[in-house]
Amino acid sequence: MKLEDFDFDLPEQLIATRPVSPRSAARLMVVEQDQISDRMVTDLPDILRPGDLLVLNNTKVIPARLFGTRTRDGNVAKMEVTLLSPTPDGGWTALVKPLRKLKDGEQVEFSGELNAVCEGRADGQARLRFNLEGTAFDEALHLAGQMPLPPYIAAKRAADARDKTDYQTVFAKETGAVAAPTASLHFDDALLAQLDARGVTRTEVTLHVGAGTFLPVKVDDVKTHKMHAEWGRVGDDAVDAIERTKAAGGRVIPVGTTALRLIETAATGPGKIAPWQGDTDIFIYPGYTFQLTDALMTNFHLPKSTLMMLVSALMGQDRMRRAYAHAIAERYRFFSYGDASLLVP
Repeated sequence: MKLEDFDFDLPEQLIATRPVSPRSAARLMVVEQDQISDRMVTDLPDILRPGDLLVLNNTKVIPARLFGTRTRDGNVAKMEVTLLSPTPDGGWTALVKPLRKLKDGEQVEFSGELNAVCEGRADGQARLRFNLEGTAFDEALHLAGQMPLPPYIAAKRAADARDKTDYQTVFAKETGAVAAPTASLHFDDALLAQLDARGVTRTEVTLHVGAGTFLPVKVDDVKTHKMHAEWGRVGDDAVDAIERTKAAGGRVIPVGTTALRLIETAATGPGKIAPWQGDTDIFIYPGYTFQLTDALMTNFHLPKSTLMMLVSALMGQDRMRRAYAHAIAERYRFFSYGDASLLVP
């Protein structure tokens, strides 16, 4: 299984740099076995069945991109910092540009309230310790930071105030992601209420999406690719909801690849799941046997990406090639701020 098997040509103008408004007005390509239909996200209450369960990722994206200065012997250097993940001792790992201009023990000033000291460097990353913790840190970060937009958007425009709303789900609760679970961006309160009325249930899990989600696959034989790890949790409520749905003959439908990867990590067998917490590096590619997932709502993914491999595992490679060719021909909007698909194998 070669990396080129998951490649396709995407016209650059189909890469969305802003979401539609309202967020539920995005288009929805429904692929049910070999049938493809063009719908809208607002059609979900008509498409889904009573008793279906949506599994939502309630992670909350932090404004992880910071701009500051380092002063040494009266010389000031501009620094760009992207927070990656908290460390067990209360620090943060971060990407720093230019890392070569930051030494251990030096301080970066981000605002009058927020600064960080470099405590070490390894593997192209820095370990930072901020001067604030808890709520004070969250508030200062919200004021000083920008949303960490994906590289393919950041290359076209800078993040702005709109992104602090646009790049956050309406049910975000658990702080810790540096990338959004983007399929969930299509849901607003009105759509959730309509799904409730339809009898479509939902439950929440937490997977803190990391910057590694944007890392390219660099091996030709995809089976040798090493996935990045991300922290997640599946609680008792989610376990109960999934097992009740399975027992009643309903469908378990993760919203987004992050929710799918997490529940498949926590699965203990076909249709079975247990509470789980920790780092997952599950890599799903064609040949994988799904334990819990009956369908998937997801955005359109990058060529040669692990997520393209995941949807191909669910639907089959030939089917996904046809579906993506249809999406391009019909000018669906791609990637994080783009349109959505509902994949039903």
